[in-house]
Amino acid sequence: MHLYTYDSAPNPRRLGLFLAYKGIELPTTQIDMRENKHRDAEFLAINPLGTLPALVTDEGVLLTEVVAICDYLESLNPQKPLMGRTALERALVISWDHRIFVSIFEAFAEMLRNRSPAFENRALPGPLDVEQIPELETRGRKRFRGSLELFDAELGDKPFLCGDVITFADLDLLVGVETARWVKESIPEGCGNLEAWLERSRAALA
Repeated sequence: MHLYTYDSAPNPRRLGLFLAYKGIELPTTQIDMRENKHRDAEFLAINPLGTLPALVTDEGVLLTEVVAICDYLESLNPQKPLMGRTALERALVISWDHRIFVSIFEAFAEMLRNRSPAFENRALPGPLDVEQIPELETRGRKRFRGSLELFDAELGDKPFLCGDVITFADLDLLVGVETARWVKESIPEGCGNLEAWLERSRAALA
């Protein structure tokens, strides 16, 4: 098994927090995204999508989506579960995680990839050249803020998104909130439930 990643990028950080919390160590190669090493032929021969992280299993199977990698690794390392302790909890984790990815990570990508010169003709991740649409930055900010306000209301006084213990959904939302500083966004004013949740989540991962 071998992991290809770039620790400081958002998607790799999602996996990195998962691995650290569970105490899982994997043979790892860092692929420097700032130097566009993920677009080099050598890495594309491993992962044609050119995305990170990417896990090659012992069987030689390539996994490229963070939630799939985490679900697979948890099945092999069930201690300190993050994907749910029961079938219903697992369904809640996956449901929340999908919502977070669509409403927070995609909104972040709209803000970042449609404004930064570093992403010219790369407005979407992957091997295709896709032009930037500057108007999407504004839409991304609206999606990000509105989604967090909705999450704040749904969270209420629950300790964590799926109940009384931290899960992978909390890790993902934490990364989404913290990474938003790259585009000068944060938890909207008045979202006290989320502010308290953020401190609890950071403490649980410390």
